[in-house]
Amino acid sequence: MIHRPLRLLLDGEALVSNWRWLRARGGDAACGAAVKADGYSLGAREVVRQLAAVGCRDFFVSTYAEAEALGAWDEGLTLSVLHGPGPDDVMTAAASPARPVLNSPLQVARWREIGEGRPCDVMVDTGMNRLGLTVEEACSGLLDGLVIETLLSHLACADEPVHPLNARQLADFHALREVIPARRYSLANSAGICLGSDYAFDLTRPGLALYGGVPVPADREQRAALRQVVCLEARVVQLRDVAAGQSIGYCADYVAPQDQTIAVVNLGYADGWFRHLAPLGAHWNGIQLPVLGRISMDLTAIAAPLGLAEGDWVAFDLDLPRGTGPLSQYELLTSLGSRFDRIWR
Repeated sequence: MIHRPLRLLLDGEALVSNWRWLRARGGDAACGAAVKADGYSLGAREVVRQLAAVGCRDFFVSTYAEAEALGAWDEGLTLSVLHGPGPDDVMTAAASPARPVLNSPLQVARWREIGEGRPCDVMVDTGMNRLGLTVEEACSGLLDGLVIETLLSHLACADEPVHPLNARQLADFHALREVIPARRYSLANSAGICLGSDYAFDLTRPGLALYGGVPVPADREQRAALRQVVCLEARVVQLRDVAAGQSIGYCADYVAPQDQTIAVVNLGYADGWFRHLAPLGAHWNGIQLPVLGRISMDLTAIAAPLGLAEGDWVAFDLDLPRGTGPLSQYELLTSLGSRFDRIWR
């Protein structure tokens, strides 16, 4: 068995609690789950397993490569590929149990050739200017004859609840619902769910909030309800004594004001723990431990309390809504690298 000196301790109860809270906020709408980017780096297979066990039936990935990585797919669950079938996905899309989300006239034409009348999803852009048909394309007759399972759009500013674009996108999506037939309609992501049940339609698609992120960190209800799923721990590689006046790390940014013992741990920016995260610090047995000097590619130096030993596990604070400097909560989660063991509790 390969030993990894890095681990993510993942709280399955918190994941399920977050999904149930989001489902309740969506009223009568079904609540799906975005498991793209390997379940926001937590491990998509296990996220699907845990959420399916409590009633989640609709899952979303970005690409057909992500769909294939999930392996055999339970017939009771649905999987949608948000980026749709590209020119190199034709064989895979034709054989996949996953539904494509059609985003362009070219993808619509491609699905007509290979889909054999099977259902698809369709994305219409209502203000994001990212993926999706334009409203004019969607209403032009381009979609006539397709079996549309879910018509989707995506909110651009839902994490800013008072932004006027939210109401405009909601109105535009209501108008689309009147002219484009589909079995279900879906607009809200995590932040959209928190805008209220008007945005829920038939199906919501949370991502960040499932994994402990808070769409609007200033919202006390969200912070109280959404539980952290990830705890990051790294093992101590070495303890060393540093004399007063000696520096630690690259560029000698930190100079020891007195004789002290430091711990060097197996964690660095190659693992997604970037230099600007140093102020978040670490903790061990309830003791806060400051980072000393610059974070390196694979290593970080911290103050070592009495009793800490080589091989001990030290936790680093991954409190997403607390603030991550220039990184968004999404970026911090999805940057956690492949060198971590992912351990569900």
